[in-house]
Amino acid sequence: MACLNLTAALLPLPAAAPNPPAPEGTKQVRQDQWHLSYLNTSQAQRVNRGKGVIVAVPDTGVAPHPDLNENLLGGTDIIAGGKGNGQHDQSSHGTGMAGIIAAHGQRGNVGALGIAPEASILPIRTSRTDEDGDSDNLAAGIEYAITQRAAIVSISSVAGPNIRLQRAIEAAIQANILIVAGVGNKPRETFVGFPAAYPGVIAVGGIDRDGNRAAISVTGPEIDVVAPAVDIYSTSLDGKYRKGTGTSDATAIVAGAAALIRSKYPYLPAREVAHRLTATAIDKGPPGRDDEYGYGVIDLVAALTADVPPLGFESVSAPADADPSTAAGGQQGDGDSGATARGLATLGVILAAGVGWAVVARRRRRGDDPPPRISR
Repeated sequence: MACLNLTAALLPLPAAAPNPPAPEGTKQVRQDQWHLSYLNTSQAQRVNRGKGVIVAVPDTGVAPHPDLNENLLGGTDIIAGGKGNGQHDQSSHGTGMAGIIAAHGQRGNVGALGIAPEASILPIRTSRTDEDGDSDNLAAGIEYAITQRAAIVSISSVAGPNIRLQRAIEAAIQANILIVAGVGNKPRETFVGFPAAYPGVIAVGGIDRDGNRAAISVTGPEIDVVAPAVDIYSTSLDGKYRKGTGTSDATAIVAGAAALIRSKYPYLPAREVAHRLTATAIDKGPPGRDDEYGYGVIDLVAALTADVPPLGFESVSAPADADPSTAAGGQQGDGDSGATARGLATLGVILAAGVGWAVVARRRRRGDDPPPRISR
């Protein structure tokens, strides 16, 4: 799109309609969550479970659920006429995304389990259903997440470019918040949508049960990583469960992975968290980054345990008196510090520019040099 559209519609990524509980209900759903074993989640959760990290979910709201109650915070309702705390959902989409990120399940190892089951969910109701909403509401949701010191914002939606939305993304990045967003689903989208296409956002595509690109997943040079996106079971309304297919679900998985990293390494700036996700990803497709898989499939265990060299931008380009980056979820520091540079893994070279930093977008094209690979 060549011009900014101030009224661009926000379109949550499609997912399957809410289903009744799986055949054996609460006992069966854990077995149906194939993505947990595929990603070796149990081993990752022996290292970290996401405690102390707030993940904001601007979506259709998050309904209370037995598998989520212990870590569901009071949030806000931004839709017109909304006066609630974000804990209301008419479509199950937001509730499903929250469960993928942080469901803790129930006693006896039953119920849905999220990637980071001790992380906290900040529900932000930005639309009533999967079919309505607007970019300004999403921007307002991100602005609210900043005030609540969220460490991560998980956006399972696509929208047109919007000035307020772009500024909200930039403000969140400057506040050391990691933004994770889905790239969009075919056939409705044909290229990576916004906010995933904005510089500094972790753009997430999807894979199927065989580890191949999911047919529904949009491709493009903006994609950073991929995660399971087909037949993903999670929480739904009235204590039930849902099955979804789309990059919405993959986005929530990556947001959960980021929560694990931010919990284990609370001192890492957001760009280094993003770097861990991309540098430890399991390469797929042509060697290096490509337009279907980005840098590859996220590897939860490696992201938590590998010896990942830092990006090293500071030693090359930072002013000598630059302030240190803030910790996860911290407030924005000096405008010239490392924390304010839009230098996530989706960005490229940091150049000295007077007393500040200039960022040159690396917006990925096939053939770009990959980040340092991690031996494991």
